[in-house]
Amino acid sequence: MKSVTPISIALFMLFVLALLGGLLYFSSEENEKNGFFIEQYHIKYPTATTFFELKKVKTDSVKQTIKQITTHLKPIEVEPLNLGIDSLVTHKPNAENKSANFTLDFSKIDTTTIQRISYPKDNPDFITTLKSNLNSKNCRIVHYGDSQLEGDRITGYLRNRLQKMFGGSGPGFIPIKQAYHQISAVVEHSETWERHAIFDRTQKRLAHKKYGVFLSSSRFTPVFKDSLVLDSIPPTEAFISIKPSNIAYQKFRSFPSIGLHYGNCKSPVQISVFEKGHLIQQDSLITDSNYHNYHIKLPGTPSDFKIKLKGKVSPDFYGLTLDGNTGIQIDNVAMRGASGTLFTKNNVSCFENMLAELDPKVMILQFGGNTVPYIKDSIAVTNYTNNIRNQINWLKRRKANMSFIFIGPTDLATSINGKMVTYELLPYLNERLRTICTSNNVAYWDMFQAMGGKNSISYWVDEQLVGGDYVHFTPKGTKYISELLFTALYLDLKPNKTIQND
Repeated sequence: MKSVTPISIALFMLFVLALLGGLLYFSSEENEKNGFFIEQYHIKYPTATTFFELKKVKTDSVKQTIKQITTHLKPIEVEPLNLGIDSLVTHKPNAENKSANFTLDFSKIDTTTIQRISYPKDNPDFITTLKSNLNSKNCRIVHYGDSQLEGDRITGYLRNRLQKMFGGSGPGFIPIKQAYHQISAVVEHSETWERHAIFDRTQKRLAHKKYGVFLSSSRFTPVFKDSLVLDSIPPTEAFISIKPSNIAYQKFRSFPSIGLHYGNCKSPVQISVFEKGHLIQQDSLITDSNYHNYHIKLPGTPSDFKIKLKGKVSPDFYGLTLDGNTGIQIDNVAMRGASGTLFTKNNVSCFENMLAELDPKVMILQFGGNTVPYIKDSIAVTNYTNNIRNQINWLKRRKANMSFIFIGPTDLATSINGKMVTYELLPYLNERLRTICTSNNVAYWDMFQAMGGKNSISYWVDEQLVGGDYVHFTPKGTKYISELLFTALYLDLKPNKTIQND
């Protein structure tokens, strides 16, 4: 038997390397995937371009986007605010301190690079109606979205800007039992409170499906089904304390109008309202099981405010609304893990009754990101976008004459060949969402393109504007994307606007 020599081993290794290297030039790329494609089969293998890193992600448009907001737009900080003046804002309050002269100087900005809002194809009056709604004496806006909104992110920034433009104050909706930290107001409660949310996959949904407009509720007792048990249990006492946050935008610290929204009340519950320890209001909640708003009108913003409740069985409390008396109020409804497909699973009468009380003029829907990793083909895109259309139509049937704006998903990346690249079907999903919206009287803001488009998220991560999860904006990134959204809206609300109809 011939012995194996070091030279023969070296030659064999060189042969194998040459063979593997040669295959690089026969490997091809399809839809960000590399390798050999034989009918429906895919053998993963790098190409020469990816192996030697010859292909570079274009970042010019992303850099241009970030340069605009870092050098010219300069998003506003939370503190110090006073009246919220920054280098581009002229804001002179009138005698009533309601609406204001609010203008932005775009002389230093190439506004053609700002990602504009796409408006409905068949409704040239959309902006006129939207502006009329925003200018009304009271304009409530409900902003639904996924975890990108948690902590009043994006919503809070937009609320502050619009309240300066059109008047208004207060942070709007605040849940009693909170699933995440928020800084718009300080709401604390006793220990017995439990949270139920239609979008929380870890919970069994309530049989009555009465989650209200904010799609969640809080209770200070468990759900009791056995009436015999009620006779033997003592009443439970609970409290909610409310005060302004000293780290919120100044506008949010004024809320003389407080609403406690509840329903499904079947057993007597006493409510007592205290300001600085003094009893100022006392009642019993209505026990007809329907939705109600227990409204508390104050001469000014409370500094030390507490609501005490006492009863054997808690109603479902859909949350608090902390509002000004007039102007803009925007509710932040963040639903972690949601894709915007749960509205139709809500109890219709409860939703409609609460919607009639809140009377929102505008709804903003911000979804799509959570479904991207699970979309594997164009059929899945069609199914999802058709579902979104059905959800929007369901919402439209609950209340007429609302203006709808849909905010699409961000750029999202997955690892392919060791590189973070945009999900294959995300651009197609984005365009289908735009088409569905603008064909159904819904405006569409393309956040994917606002970030820079395909493969832009890596640059946002590098600039520490998006976290290492390649999903959520950092606080700094939140300000930037929020300013881009507001600027796109402002460009169409101001006189001599240019409207983009796709």
